[in-house]
Amino acid sequence: MNATLETIYTDFHSKLHRFIAGRVPDPDTADDILQDVYLKIHAKIGGLRAEDRLESWVYQITRNAIIDYYRRACPQDELTESLASPLDDEPDAVSQLASSVKGMLGCLDDKYREALELTELQGLSQVELATRLDITVSGAKSRVQRAREKLKEAFLDCCHFEFDRLGKVVDYHPNCEKCADPNYPNNCGDSEEEC
Repeated sequence: MNATLETIYTDFHSKLHRFIAGRVPDPDTADDILQDVYLKIHAKIGGLRAEDRLESWVYQITRNAIIDYYRRACPQDELTESLASPLDDEPDAVSQLASSVKGMLGCLDDKYREALELTELQGLSQVELATRLDITVSGAKSRVQRAREKLKEAFLDCCHFEFDRLGKVVDYHPNCEKCADPNYPNNCGDSEEEC
């Protein structure tokens, strides 16, 4: 094996430093990681079998060292604690919206409400839904899809939503008692009142 730490240093030092510096917050950290990379290369260079793969081997060690840095910088315990702690006492838009779904289900025709309650709330598969309702699987899939569309239309007609650039709900303001109260009577189809 002709590759030595000295030749690797000569051939790769500036490229590796730029590679690391572009992925970490400051130059001192980049220097520390680069030093770790050289220590790992020194320890493992005897295991390198294909010298033609030297560059990819060196960069793999470098990528792993950067990953190790971020793992040490943000321990899992701290991350778990930060995820577990509530951001604030106010429920988020998705939680508010979820609590309104039951009230809005009452605005749907019985066949659509039943399809959504059985699949989304009780966890039946669409095949199980087809068996229970004595319809084809294709019919069950269509019914669930139409029910979802009708529920979405009911919410969009009634409430104000704000979406992020990916289409996820970031804010929700109910504009009627059906979507504001999850305990609203489940059958609003009999009244003249719109959902």
